[in-house]
Amino acid sequence: MLDFTLEGEFIHMIQLLKAANIAQSGGEAQMLVAQGEIKYNGEVDFRKRLKVKSGDTVECRGQIIKVK
Repeated sequence: MLDFTLEGEFIHMIQLLKAANIAQSGGEAQMLVAQGEIKYNGEVDFRKRLKVKSGDTVECRGQIIKVK
C-alpha cells in the first residue's frame, strides 16, 4: 500500500496515477481509466477528471493508494 499525502483539497485521478508512478504519462493514465483498470473506493470508475480527496482509496495494477 502506498500512502499519498495531498498538498491541496484534491488531486485529479490522472495526476494521482502519474504522481504515484503507476502511469508514466498522462496518456497512459487516461488509457488505464478508459479501460476500467481503476478502482476508486472499491468500485471501477471511468472518470478521468475525478477529484480524489483525503480518505479515498485507489487501486490499479495490484497497487493500492491511500490518499491522506
